[in-house]
Order: sequence, then structure tokens, then C-alpha cells
Amino acid sequence: MGELNQNAGRAQALAQLDMRVWDLMVIGGGISGAGVAQQAARRGWTVLLIEQRDFSWGTSSRSSKLVHGGLRYLKEGDLKTTLHSVRERERLMREAPELIEPQSFLSADCAGRKPGRWLFQLGLRVYDLMAGQRSQHWADLASVQMLAPGLAPAQLRGALVFRDAKTDDARLVWRVLSEAQRDGAVTLNYMAAQGLQLDAGRVCAIELQDMLSSRQFQVRAKAVVNATGAWADRLRGAVGGKPVLRPLRGSHLLVPFWRLPVAQSVSLMHPRDGRPVFLYPWEGATLIGTTDLDHDVDLDIEAHITQAEVDYLIEAVNDQFPAAALRAADVSACYAGVRPVVDDGAGTASKAARDHVVLDESGLITLTGGKLTTFRLMAQDALALAAPHVGKPFARDDAAMFTPVGDLNPRWSAAVRHRLAARYGYRAQELTAHATDAELQTIPGTNTLWLELAVAARFEAVVHLDDLLLRRTRLGILLPRGGLDHLARIRALCQPHLHWDDAQWQAQIERYRTLIAAHYSLPKTIVIPAGQTAACAAGQFCPQLIKP
Repeated sequence: MGELNQNAGRAQALAQLDMRVWDLMVIGGGISGAGVAQQAARRGWTVLLIEQRDFSWGTSSRSSKLVHGGLRYLKEGDLKTTLHSVRERERLMREAPELIEPQSFLSADCAGRKPGRWLFQLGLRVYDLMAGQRSQHWADLASVQMLAPGLAPAQLRGALVFRDAKTDDARLVWRVLSEAQRDGAVTLNYMAAQGLQLDAGRVCAIELQDMLSSRQFQVRAKAVVNATGAWADRLRGAVGGKPVLRPLRGSHLLVPFWRLPVAQSVSLMHPRDGRPVFLYPWEGATLIGTTDLDHDVDLDIEAHITQAEVDYLIEAVNDQFPAAALRAADVSACYAGVRPVVDDGAGTASKAARDHVVLDESGLITLTGGKLTTFRLMAQDALALAAPHVGKPFARDDAAMFTPVGDLNPRWSAAVRHRLAARYGYRAQELTAHATDAELQTIPGTNTLWLELAVAARFEAVVHLDDLLLRRTRLGILLPRGGLDHLARIRALCQPHLHWDDAQWQAQIERYRTLIAAHYSLPKTIVIPAGQTAACAAGQFCPQLIKP
């Protein structure tokens, strides 16, 4: 499929929106919505998925990138969530090993600090038992210095080493969407749900607006799944649903790998409050996270890290690696996401439950909360409620989610083949067949191949420059200044496929530059005008106050 066919594909999809009754409409293009669409399409349902911004724009491109088994939930006695998470982690690693990769974790044991070696080791044994493996072991001081040079928190006695997994969260969403498309689902980004229509007290149609053309549609569906994450309560308000979510912000820092080189993920309890923090190698950089704070800012304003969060994360790193003397000036990028956490009344944000909820309110099936790792199980819970409205049978199963990846060019290195398989799955051979040696070179400072830019521009529904650089590729958070220093070559690779003229390119660059400065860079110095809100004065993001 070439770029002209892709454009025609959107036009074709728009033409059929209101010409049929869909079995299922999914609102939300993150991992939850993608999972629902994939599971439904595989069962032969007619599926339409819409996303009002870009696919994975929200939480699903701003997570900690970990596909973990929920070790922390053992501490809280939530064995069910941990068991489901561990098993789904293992499934994902079997089905898509090129994208969901094992990551070794190391947790320092320090005298006088919780949780202590024996309690933590007991938890890890249960963790391994659930996964049917043995990955954890004790490392003495000499071994710790081999595994994590420079790790030297006060009163270090050794460390526990165990295994979890990591991924590129935005690419995982795209892989799942690709599987849904393969089975017949129609997926549209930049398509907004404007309102619900009810018939006899049940949702029967959705009013949509194409954000690119402003065209409006009235689309009929037998069932609608609300998979809008932290925004789910808004749509539920149309059917009288009471709020169930407690939006929590998680912020992260990225530093160049050379500045904080780690081969293991280092997991730690923050010296100030005992919250879990981690750092690990990701996509050629070192990723540091995460915070866990109530997010009471307007959800329509893109989340942004605060100075207090920057200081908090740097403090955690320097406690473990004092010789590193990490500073804010070392940070190449940062990002913040809002988690859709179900409000269970917990006083402390970090202790709020991470389980998901599924609600049927007048035919609007809301799926929210939960964890990236368990998206398949969550999707099946949603479909179990949707099936009576659709009028089709539904049974839970353990069928594979991902189509096997075919053989790639054997003359390419194993690393290149691995990366292309991870990004494109079953389409890897088709999309990369004519790649040149130059396109298969990595972009300095990252693991990203130049080819990925051209493939995204040609085949992956890119509408804005940030779609290309923040989600289809991750250059916007892996490189200083959002990758702006590489724009000349990016333009040469992508302009033939995006069909933007010079004026459009300039407009996209200015839009992207503003976005990077406001949301993916360290907080700017702000001036508080008279009468400004306390939230802004306390360090919350206020776009009108950022100095140019």
C-alpha cells in the first residue's frame, strides 16, 4: 500500500461511516481501545475505532514503558492482579519477543531501609512461582559493582536481582492496531466523538466530527466501548454515570546513556518517602521514573512535569549513584502522562488500586483503569458486556494476538532484523523490502533507524510532525531539543510521502517546536501575573505563562 492508497483509505473509511450499523464502535486509540478492537475484529465483529487526537496520544505513549508483573501489588495483598499481570507479561514475551523484551532489575539492599532483603526475597519467590520460572537471585557487594558500577547508596549490603520486561508503549499500540486492521477493523485518528444518541434508554448512535475536515457524521452502532482512559468519566456523564476515576500524573526524565550508563534496571525506594522509583536503559537513553501525584489540572491541557518532580527524580538517582552527581542540565527530555486510576478512596496516590473496571451504562461499555500489561484480559471483559448488545456469541480464549513475523533480509544484521520485526510485526517484510543501507543506519544517540521515519510517513497515518517524532518514532524524547537538529534530513526522507508544501512544513515545525518547549522540556521560568490561580503559582502547567 503506497502513500496515495493510504490517503484514499481514509477517504474510503469516511465514506462508509454512516452507511452501515457497526457491531462495535470503540472510542479511544490507546492500548485499551486497541486491545478491544483487536479482540472484537478477530471474532468477526464489524469494528470502528476512533481517536480524537493521535493513536496512543495519551497515557499509552507516556507510560514507564514497562510490561511488568505487578510486584508492588504483592505488598498490598493483591494476588489476583499480580497473577494476571505475570501471566500476561509472559504471554506477550512469547508472542512478540522482539517488542516485549526481558529486562533485568536490581534492587539495592541497604541496612535500615525497607523492605529489607528477606521480605523482598519472599515476594520475588512468589513472583517467580506465578511465572513458572526462577529469575531472582542475591548479588553480594562485589557482584553488585559488576552489575551496576557506581551504585553506592548508604549502607549498601548487596542487591536482589530479578527479571521483568520493557517495551516501546506507542509501538505496542500500533502493533495491536495493525492486527485489528488485518482482521477488518477500521481505525481513524483525529476523529472526535461529539455526543451520544439514545433510543429507548440505550446508546444507538454517536455524533462524530472529523478534526481534519470538520465534516460531521452520525454513526450507528449496536454497542459502544468507552476506552478513553483518564477522560472516561466525561463520556459517561452523557448516560448519567458518576465519576469513578482519580487521575494521577506520572512524570519521567530521559538523560543520554553516556551520562548515566546502566545495564540493569535499578529499582529503589525513594529516600524521602519510600515510593518506588527506577531507572533503566531504553532506546539508547536512560529513562528515570516515575512520580505519582494527583493531577487536578484540566485534562485538555497536555500534562507537563513540574520542577518539584524533576528535583524528586534527580534526588533518587543521586542517592543511588552519588558519584554521578546528576543535574537538571543533564536531562535531554522529559514527559508526563495521566493514569486513569480507579478512585478507591486511598489517601496516598501511590497506594491507589491499579485494577480496571468495566461498566455497562445504557449500552455504553466503559473500560478504564488497569495496567498496560493486562490489556488483553481487559478487552475481553469489555467484550463480554458488549456481546448481548451486539447479539453475537462471545467466549473468552487464549488465542494468539500477534501474527508471526516472516523472514527478513538475511544480509541485514540480527539487530536490524530484530528492530524491524519489533516495529512492524507481520508487515515488516512488506514495509522494508526496498530499504537501502543508508536507511538502515541508526540515528546518532538512539537505536532508531532512519528507515523508520520514511515508513511512518508513508504508511502510518501521520497527520502532524509530533505524530511522527513523538509516537511513530520516539526521537522527540530521545534527542535533545526534540530532534529539531535533524529536521533537514527528516524532511528529505518524509516530505515525498506526507505531501506537505513548504508553508505546511514551516507551520508543522513551529507547532512542534512550541509543543516540545511546553511539554517535553524542563519547566520554564514563569511570571505569575496578579490574580493568577494558586494551581499555576504552585507549579502546575499554565501555557499562557511560559516565556518564549
